[in-house]
Amino acid sequence: APAPWARGLLAVAAGLGLFYLVLRVPLRLRDSLAAVTVFLSTLTPKFYFALTVTSSFISGLIFVFEWWHFRKYGTSFIEQVSVSHLRPLIGGVENSPPAPAAFSAGENEMSRQNMPECKVWRNPLNLFRGAEYSRYMWVTGKEPLTYYDMNLSAQDHQNFFTCDTDALRPSDTVMQKAWRERNPQARIKAAHQALELNNDCATAYVLLAEEEATTIVDAERYFKQALKAGEMIYRKSQNCHSQSPQHEAQLRRDTNVLVYVKRRLAMCARKLGRIREAVKMMRDLMKEFPLLSMLNIHENLLEALLELQAYADVQAVLAKYDDISLPKSAAICYTAALLKARAVSERFSPETASKRGLSTAEINAVEAIHRAVEFNPHVPKYLLEMKSLVLPPEHILKRGDSEAVAYAFFHLQHWKRIEGALNLLHCTWEGTFRMIPYPLEKGHLFYPYPSCTETADRELLPTFHEVSVYPQKELPFFIHFTAGLCSFSAMLALLTHQFPELMVVFAKAVSIVS
Repeated sequence: APAPWARGLLAVAAGLGLFYLVLRVPLRLRDSLAAVTVFLSTLTPKFYFALTVTSSFISGLIFVFEWWHFRKYGTSFIEQVSVSHLRPLIGGVENSPPAPAAFSAGENEMSRQNMPECKVWRNPLNLFRGAEYSRYMWVTGKEPLTYYDMNLSAQDHQNFFTCDTDALRPSDTVMQKAWRERNPQARIKAAHQALELNNDCATAYVLLAEEEATTIVDAERYFKQALKAGEMIYRKSQNCHSQSPQHEAQLRRDTNVLVYVKRRLAMCARKLGRIREAVKMMRDLMKEFPLLSMLNIHENLLEALLELQAYADVQAVLAKYDDISLPKSAAICYTAALLKARAVSERFSPETASKRGLSTAEINAVEAIHRAVEFNPHVPKYLLEMKSLVLPPEHILKRGDSEAVAYAFFHLQHWKRIEGALNLLHCTWEGTFRMIPYPLEKGHLFYPYPSCTETADRELLPTFHEVSVYPQKELPFFIHFTAGLCSFSAMLALLTHQFPELMVVFAKAVSIVS
């Protein structure tokens, strides 16, 4: 152990060193400040002008990029980078809620409805690619379908129209490859090759009707050929479906083809003005295959009955499908609201209602509108023509903007036909949001509004369409910050340009004070 006098000597030396540092650091800081002051005093007004202009330009570029990123993806790029890359580096942990467990096939529909989800559904009223989507692209030069939407359709076609026994028939083998093709011309060429191998290949006629036919008349002609071939194959499959699991899979495939063809034929009849014929075909299809309710054929029937103005029949369909145990849709909720609005809309006046109060029928109509708006809050802006419509996608997201576009595209005419219906909607739809001030946390008649709809809708809808967002997001902090920085720098640059000497004096005073 060192002697006591040695420890004392070390303590004195340490104290002297600390005292030296305490005295030396302020002296060095004073020298540094003096050097900075001398440097700033030599700067000219041109330097300050260039500095402020450059600062304003760079912050303006950052602001424009942040705004573009927020409009396109709904998030701030700087915040996203900081959360994704910087937080792990500094040891932060992102608290994210656990992902909800997937539903099993045996769970009932009530449990499914109580859980918000962002499942993409096939659009029951989707248009024909060759006769409608392609014609739109030829006229406008804009692609109406996204790659994500078309990829989902390719998966649907493979699930609907292929099975394990396709390898036994050369034509089905060709069609199995055709459904996986990305190039439309390659798919059409493969369909013609399949017909050369087998003139009764129903799926080949289906593909040609969807993609090669440039008019609804041509599409209907192809579908009639597909129906003739599909019915023959379906009868053969029925006779031998119990022989093996492979034959059962083939029967399911042939059933899917037959139902798809009959439904599209009904849609062709509807588009060609033969509405009563279309209604009969849809009713017969629903009776023949009652277990295929998940295809939502009743939504096609509702739209056709509204076109016929057969409102009693519409009410009968709603009585069956607007049930608490069945999944809802914008078509169900808004059609129910339309029927109740029809009873009072012609005589409805907001001034009169504010004086005498609402009648029982008017209260029922308003509650039905509130119910529909809570389910899908995007629809009213399209019905009231506050937002422009685009062609509906082939897939929709329940409660999302894609479903709103699909509903309004086909049903706007039915709302316009009933006098005063849109006026009643205009006067009452915004009252829904007072009942659900925190829609992402708590709903009123439905489960809370899912927060994932915006991302899915941006994948489903074309880029030239401005996606409707609910609830409206506040602008991120960095957009406000960069906008303020850009404006402040631009103001300084303008003042420096107009009053150079005064701004130099101001800059020197600030540097001296700091």
